[in-house]
This record gives sequence, structure tokens and C-alpha cells, in this order.
Amino acid sequence: MLCLRNKTVLHKIWTINLKPVSHVCSLQMVANYDEVMKLALERGFYFPSCEIYSDAPAGFWEYGPTGVNMKNKFVELWRRELVRRDGMMEIDGCQIMSKSVFVASGHISNFTDPIVKCTKCGSTFRADRYITEKTGENVPERMADEEINALIKKHNLRCPNCKGEFGGVSRFNMMFRVGIGPAAEEAYLRPETCQTIFVDFARVFKTMRGRLPLGIAQVGKSFRNEIAPRQSLLRLREFYQAEIEVFCNPNRLNEMPKFEEVKNTFLRISSHDGSAITEATAQEAIDKGLIPNKLVAYYLALLIEFYDKTGIDVKRSRFRRLSDEEKAFYASVAFDFEVETSIGWLELVACNYRSDYDLKGHGATSKQNLEVVDPADQTKVLPHVFELSMGIDRSIYTILEHCYYEDEQHDDRVVLKLKPYLAPILVGVLPLMTKDGLDEKARKIHSDLKYDFDTFYDESGSIGRRYRRLEEVGAPFAVTIDQTTMQDDTVTVRHRDTMQQERVKTSELRQYMQNALDAARN
Repeated sequence: MLCLRNKTVLHKIWTINLKPVSHVCSLQMVANYDEVMKLALERGFYFPSCEIYSDAPAGFWEYGPTGVNMKNKFVELWRRELVRRDGMMEIDGCQIMSKSVFVASGHISNFTDPIVKCTKCGSTFRADRYITEKTGENVPERMADEEINALIKKHNLRCPNCKGEFGGVSRFNMMFRVGIGPAAEEAYLRPETCQTIFVDFARVFKTMRGRLPLGIAQVGKSFRNEIAPRQSLLRLREFYQAEIEVFCNPNRLNEMPKFEEVKNTFLRISSHDGSAITEATAQEAIDKGLIPNKLVAYYLALLIEFYDKTGIDVKRSRFRRLSDEEKAFYASVAFDFEVETSIGWLELVACNYRSDYDLKGHGATSKQNLEVVDPADQTKVLPHVFELSMGIDRSIYTILEHCYYEDEQHDDRVVLKLKPYLAPILVGVLPLMTKDGLDEKARKIHSDLKYDFDTFYDESGSIGRRYRRLEEVGAPFAVTIDQTTMQDDTVTVRHRDTMQQERVKTSELRQYMQNALDAARN
């Protein structure tokens, strides 16, 4: 928390931004997928991998300098608001794992998608998605192959390329298989980061003197050989996850003292078809039977509080409870945290109660006893698991869309209203001219700030154009060095959202920026 002596300064800084925007400009949220993509490509957020080559495979995207900064800050916010807040432990596991891991986890036999192949031209399609696209009929994830074949026959679906008939449905395993060493021993790129958490659980619990419930977190890349990757960051073959696995005593799921911190946090919960959303506090959701216990409610509340701080409009979100046909093969209770975007509801986090599926499977396959003693009652227990499996790339896209605004009153300027702690650049340093010592002074200011904050020095083009470039990457502040600076050592600080300006002494700039970050976080 900030000390009392900073409160006056904070009030001075933020009262400008808190004035109604209509007094200064008319920002309207108008983003759609194409506009976000254009901005991402032009401003270095992300772009296709190997794009200079014609044989570049689909489903692989790379973060540019702007995107890396934003992604790193997103992960740090996740660590602050979830990992550190809850006292979780973080590991960093291997991306290549033995075949035995995925035999135990069920991925070898169950991690498959249904595909159909044209008998005439040989084109292959993911069957469930193709049926949904052509008919609007929802095909649950676990629908049997015979039922999918029946739907194809019912709707007389044919190959879109040659109008040929489809053969029967078959299954395609989405894991990437790799060969280890000269003998090419069979192993796999992990399709989800959580398996390293499960196989490391016993050692982490012992060496770190764990107590249930224990959250173990991990950020890293996962790999899925998607049949038809599309829409940039929304469906990738190589992607970032931030996963949390909470190991708990199944007999003590309502013994959560920390629940008191979040019992009044509002959650938006919908049935599996999304037809209606019930808004209730975490406590009310338990009382109404919308959420099964305090442990699950606590972590869902932490999650929505985290996303509220990312700039996503949580009033356009929901926890959709999945039907039995939709749930993953390892889940007994499942919610998808979804956010409304220009292309529909987008799943950002899978929230699954996995019971003892994982530790039981790994214990049986490895012949290791993975039970632990719960210090709360000294009983031996095989922990159950509740997970929050977050898609980082999808979250980044959604933040960009929800923070994309246009100002019709000022030449349709594009403004990314990113939270200051997520903005790739906090402050741009701009000399009004590159003469009379203004550029040297600006470089000195930039040098003084760059070790503590993400700053950007720009002396190219008109000052208005430089402001626009900063606004398009979400920089909250622009510092302009002008002739007055050379006389009284003050600079103009311009605020992104309102375009209002104030003079600040150069000697106070560092504290000014730090106060701005602290005020935004708190």
C-alpha cells in the first residue's frame, strides 16, 4: 500500500484521468477481429512465424517487441494476483515428456479429435467443427463416432472442395510425437503444462513442506497438432499456458478460511447452453447450488478479480458450466471462463475439478504411492485437484479487443486503453524539436527513466503523429520536452485517454510514474 504522504500526489495525477471522457474526447469501443489484427501486425504485437516463406505451417505465431512486453506484464500480473496472493508455488517443467506420462494421463488413448476424409480428393476436416459450421448444430466434444456419422448422413454433408462423399469418422491424436536420441525413443511434446505439475507433485510437497490445499503453478508452452488452426492467437499449435493445479483434501472442500476474502465477489454463471446468466456473489452461488463448494468458489472468485484488473470488461464474461458431453475426459465438474468478443464467446480459462484422476493414474503407472499426509487432521489422502488452465495468447487478444477505442472527434485516432501496468510502453519521451539542445535534454530524461520503466524515445515526425503512435500501443503518458523545459526544467506530461496535459518538474518524473503505477494497481 502507498504511504500517506503520496495521497495528495496521487489525487493530482488521477483526477485528470477520472474526469468524464466526454469533456475532452469521445472514445468509443468499436474493435473487431480484423482491426485488432491490423493493429497487432503494424505495431509489433504478434505476427505469423516464418512469414517470408511460402511453406510456413499454419498455427504458429510469434510475439514482436511490443507483444513480448505486454505478455510478460500479463504473466507478472497473474503471479501477483493469483500465485503470490494465494501463496502458491511455481515450477518450470520440461516440454518433452516420456510416453509413460501420457499413458497414465489418458492422452494416448483419449486426446483425439474426430476427422473425416473425402473419398474423392482426400481432403481432411475436423468432423465436429465442420458439422457445426455447416448446420449450426452443436457437436459435443465426447460425441460418439457413430453419432457423428449419423449427423453427416442426416445433413448430406459433402466435401467443400470437390463435393465428394466423406468416409467414416476416425480419430486423430493431437500430440506431437518426437524421437529421443539415436534410437529415437518415443516421447511427446506436452499438450498441456499441467502434467509436469502432477508428476512433480510428490517431490514439491515433500521438499517444500506442503500443506493442503496446495496450489502449484506453471507458465510455459504447450503443443497441440491442431487439424485446422485459425484466427491467429485463438487456435495455435504452439501456445502459452498459465496453469494452476490446486491439490486438496476431498473431505475438506468447504473448510476454506480464505473464502471470507472473496465471499462477496460477484460471479456470472451460466448453464451449458449459455441461454441465461445468473449473477451472484460467491456465497450466494454456493447457497443456490451453482457452485459445488467453497474451494471451487474461492478460486473462481480469484480468477474473476484477476481478469477485472486486466482491462477486460468482466460484465461481458461468464463461467459456463459444461454438460457431461462437453467435459474433458478427466473432469467431474467443469466451468469454462468465457468472454464475449467480436467473434463470439471465447474460452480463456478451463476450470476443472479433476478429482483424483491424475494422481491415481500416475501412481498406478509409475508404481509410486502418491498419497500424502494432510497435517490438518493427520490423515493419509490421495489429493484431488482443481485446476485453472489459462490460455495466455487468447487472453492477450481479448485484452487488446476490449481496450481498443476510436475517437471520432479527433481524426478517428486509435487508442489502446491498456492498464498502465500492462502497457508495453509506460511513457514516451518526445523532444519537440531536434535543435537548441532539446534532443540532448530528452535523451537525458529517457536515460534517467529507462531503468525503472518501459520508455520509448521518439524524435521522428510531427508531435501529433508521435502521440498517435504511442496511443496505438497503449502508452498512458507522453513526456514532451520544449523550449520552456530549457528555462524552468519542467516538461509536459500528456495523458493518453483524455489528451489533457500538465507541467511536471523533471526531477519529479520518476516518482510521478511510480505513483501512477501504484495508483493503477491499487
